[in-house]
Amino acid sequence: MKTVVNLTQQSVIGEIENVLDTYPYSPYQQAFAIPDLRQALIIYVLSRIPSLHSFISEEGVSLPIWETQTTSWLDYKFPSRPLEVQLHLQKIIHQGVMYLIEEKSDCISSHLCETVELGCEPSHWFG
Repeated sequence: MKTVVNLTQQSVIGEIENVLDTYPYSPYQQAFAIPDLRQALIIYVLSRIPSLHSFISEEGVSLPIWETQTTSWLDYKFPSRPLEVQLHLQKIIHQGVMYLIEEKSDCISSHLCETVELGCEPSHWFG
């Protein structure tokens, strides 16, 4: 029996965390704390990079298999160095953040306004 393990998703999620930590809390980190928006960012990134799956056989032998949704892995141009791969992934994440903030701005605004507690505003009574 062989088991398929997706190695890409966990790497992408970890890198998204790292990239989002570089953004200001408001509105970026707050916005991507919304589960649906976080999931949309993960999907955005995963759909733009090839996936590395590993088939693990009963004997413990691991065979990596690359896939993309739009092209075969042989046609995909990978950066040649690990730092270039990381920078390429970070670039896609930044593009996804900007795209989703713009695309979902109404949803984000309404969600963030709902989380503000009443009575936490400064009083206008004093003038």
